[in-house]
Amino acid sequence: MAASLIINSYLIRIFDFVTINLVGFCTFFAIQYFKDPDLDLQRYASLMLLASLAYLFLTNRAYRSWRGGNLMALFGQVASGVLKTWILILIWLVFSKSTEMYSRLWLVSWATMSLFVLCGSRLFGYVLIRRYRSKGVNLRHIAIVGSGGTADEIARRISESPWSGYRVQLQLRDLDASKLDELAKQPLNEIWLALPMGDGSQMRMVMEHLQMSTATIRFVPDWFSFRLINHGVSEVLGMQMIDLYGTPMTGMNLFLKSMEDFCLSILILIFISPLMLILAIGVKLSSPGPVFYRQERVGWNGEVFEIYKFRTMPVDLEEGKVVWGGSANKSVTPFSKWLRSTSLDELPQFFNVLQGKMSIVGPRPERPVFVEQFKKEIPDYMKKHLVKAGITGWAQIHGWRGDTDLNARIEHDLYYIENWSLWLDLKIIFFTIFRGFVNKNAY
Repeated sequence: MAASLIINSYLIRIFDFVTINLVGFCTFFAIQYFKDPDLDLQRYASLMLLASLAYLFLTNRAYRSWRGGNLMALFGQVASGVLKTWILILIWLVFSKSTEMYSRLWLVSWATMSLFVLCGSRLFGYVLIRRYRSKGVNLRHIAIVGSGGTADEIARRISESPWSGYRVQLQLRDLDASKLDELAKQPLNEIWLALPMGDGSQMRMVMEHLQMSTATIRFVPDWFSFRLINHGVSEVLGMQMIDLYGTPMTGMNLFLKSMEDFCLSILILIFISPLMLILAIGVKLSSPGPVFYRQERVGWNGEVFEIYKFRTMPVDLEEGKVVWGGSANKSVTPFSKWLRSTSLDELPQFFNVLQGKMSIVGPRPERPVFVEQFKKEIPDYMKKHLVKAGITGWAQIHGWRGDTDLNARIEHDLYYIENWSLWLDLKIIFFTIFRGFVNKNAY
């Protein structure tokens, strides 16, 4: 099986190498025929060779086994490799001062077509292999050790996913020494241990009796009983650690998110500055007091910051007891009610974004006093602070705002954190224009 996997991996590498060069030649001859007959084939062929070799080096993880894996994650690996490869090409062309020696149309066409062909080939292979495995070809025979809910969940998922090629040969519920010794002698491909994470003595006993097995042994932690956010494995000080939940805003993700917030907030502020001036005058003329309202809110990592809004309430309204909700009764003028109903009172928060205290997209921030209350009442409430608070968010475009169900709102916030991507942010911003400003729960 291992030899077969290595052979398949090399065959896919050879296919990708040929594909990138073939696509490069096809786009070259097309542009040469229809647009520029003077293109130098030798120069272009050299660049194709370098690019295809760079791609193979940069996408090494894409050639591992994807049995039971996610197709979109595989597409992401391919797309990442293509992007990195062409960025390297552009950097090399700039530093070698040879950008004028290559057709820009060819470079863009080559990159785009390579991406589509590589992803298309992965899709074809993915569908074909799934079909064959469903028919009993290329199977991996496994045993499950454990009797709890996790073991049963594993067995259920394998039974419902015949396309994965995994087949459960047996499930050992009773951790008897003699049965474990017999299991170690079985000609299995893999043994999955579904044991409680806290029982170290049980794990040691099982591993001792399975040490003679030639199967791949995997440990499946009992994660199904927890709500995990961005879980995975990290290495710290040479030690392997399991991340139960953590922020997605690290490394390149944090850089992209920061650039998105900085660039978009500047453009939006420039665009809405005349409107904000008109609204500021309206607030000043409609009721006595300052134009802006400042209030403490809890943001990323539980840090407290001051949020900016156009004032829609009397200055001394909350000098007494602070009450959550009831926003519809706090606006006292027709203008302030209109500001709340259209969410235009929140436009000054783009200044919070420029300060780095907030993001354009993220969970809505709450006041410290209510955070202290809700974290005791709502499961996983504090996990919303794994990212920066936002002006709009996944919950807001689905109508969960104002005096709505907090449990449903938190579920949407956690979905956003678990599934964050630049594309998801842009999607939320787009739908905010149609769903986020004017909403039956906005007041």
